[in-house]
Amino acid sequence: MRIGIFSDIHANVEAMEAILRLFDRLDIDYVACLGDVVGYGAQPDECCNMVRQHADVCVLGNHDAAVSGRMDYSYYRAAAREALDAHARLLSPDNMAWLTALPYMARLGDVAFCHGSPLDLEAFEYIFVLDQMRDVVGRFEQQAKATFIGHSHLCKSFSFDAEGADEVLNTRFTLAPDRKYIITVGSVGQPRDYDIRACCGVYDTEARRYEYHRVPYDVEAAARKIFDADLSVAFGKRLFLGV
Repeated sequence: MRIGIFSDIHANVEAMEAILRLFDRLDIDYVACLGDVVGYGAQPDECCNMVRQHADVCVLGNHDAAVSGRMDYSYYRAAAREALDAHARLLSPDNMAWLTALPYMARLGDVAFCHGSPLDLEAFEYIFVLDQMRDVVGRFEQQAKATFIGHSHLCKSFSFDAEGADEVLNTRFTLAPDRKYIITVGSVGQPRDYDIRACCGVYDTEARRYEYHRVPYDVEAAARKIFDADLSVAFGKRLFLGV
């Protein structure tokens, strides 16, 4: 089975459309969304519709939790709070109900999907440096063979056993049978690794092989929608920078 995996769309229709076109070309069997469908961008309702139509599974992201009243976001920066408040007004009742019901984690065989660290799902903790793997290593036996996460908007992969963890530096790699993996799949709609292209990943369950994919999209159109909406212009400008 070939699983197409994406995260952090952040209401960016143009980027999401590019990822779906890629999945069509790659003949993907199963589609997993790792959350943060909303937040920052100009088209939250449209992106919810797209994910609901195309994803076989979707888990809850922190922005999804915030907009649907499942977490306190009073500590977010003002611009991010204002975007979430605006998105809450734009979402259809059906899409709001869908976000409200999303699970924190989903599993498919020996593969797990969640938004942040699998250790405390409701906390949405980051994992993008080796130090953040320490507690995961300490709970080695409880982890899936491969756990795919989002949240950081970065392309970061780690292999680990009960003794320690290593960063995987390749953009395509085969998962070793005697180790487990935490794989951060990057961001569809707001990459933060200085590459402005939409990001996603494909995992072949039979070959145990994972590959990152980067896809160009119409950044200017996505940014223009943000500029024209009642949103912080910074959310549009950063699309041109990949930060």
